[in-house]
Amino acid sequence: MKILITGGSGMVGRNLLEKSQSLSYEILLPTRAQMDLLSLSSIQRFLKDNKPDCIVHCAGLVGGIAANIAKPVEFLSENAYIGLNLINESVKIGIKRFLNLASSCMYPRNAPNPLKEEYILTGELEPTNEGYALAKILATRMCEYITRTQNGYLYKTAIPCNLYGKYDKFEPTRAHLIPAVIAKIHNAKQQNLKEVEIWGDGSARREFMYAEDLADFVFYALENFEKMPQNLNVGLGYDYNINEYYQTIAKIIGYEGEFCHNIQKPSGMQQKLIDNTRLKAFGWNPKTTLESGIQKTYEYFLTQQGKE
Repeated sequence: MKILITGGSGMVGRNLLEKSQSLSYEILLPTRAQMDLLSLSSIQRFLKDNKPDCIVHCAGLVGGIAANIAKPVEFLSENAYIGLNLINESVKIGIKRFLNLASSCMYPRNAPNPLKEEYILTGELEPTNEGYALAKILATRMCEYITRTQNGYLYKTAIPCNLYGKYDKFEPTRAHLIPAVIAKIHNAKQQNLKEVEIWGDGSARREFMYAEDLADFVFYALENFEKMPQNLNVGLGYDYNINEYYQTIAKIIGYEGEFCHNIQKPSGMQQKLIDNTRLKAFGWNPKTTLESGIQKTYEYFLTQQGKE
């Protein structure tokens, strides 16, 4: 199978490439110069020249709460165009299999936890990442429409929980929770700071899966694509609160200072836990524990010091 992976320079794309090296696939991993997802002609040219059997779409503009709040226009428009351009051109070229990677931020802010796949578009979105969520919903719905109306086409969506791991971004303005906290606590230890600030009261709960596990899921899904549900949550099925993430990371890094809470800062949704009932029925489960994943991520972070 010849598989085109978009977003090859990102965390998910690089984990997919690393995982694929032990498997018998031909992987296409174009750079933006080779295939610009904001350019229809660039997409058309690359797909016609390379004719992939399947596409795994994980490209996009991503970031944490701070980045989403600062640039809502970019998070909506860029991600919407990227998704719709690629999906539409893939159908025109005749690519029958398409795995779209969405995000659990698509779920309504007040939806009951755990979040079931059928809750999409049943309520108001979380304002702090609404633009990104709307773009992901567009791509997800488009895949549903194509699968339903185009005979022989399987365009499906995996909805991962929050991710972290090797090849993550650790800059405070771009990073998600775990990499941001790793960098923050590492720096606090290096500077002998006695206190580290936590946004909000620390009670908000989050589900984070190690990115290598998602890569394992993707190739499992491609091998079992016919029986994969149209939309499928991919995650742990359990979560931790923000304070527990800080405490676990501090323990692994060896930071012995205190934590203080800044309740003037946003915490985002109080909980965002996916329901993994369909995932279990599909026959896949993640393998990496929180402690093991953070340890591996911290080791990777240490190798990147001075490179970013």
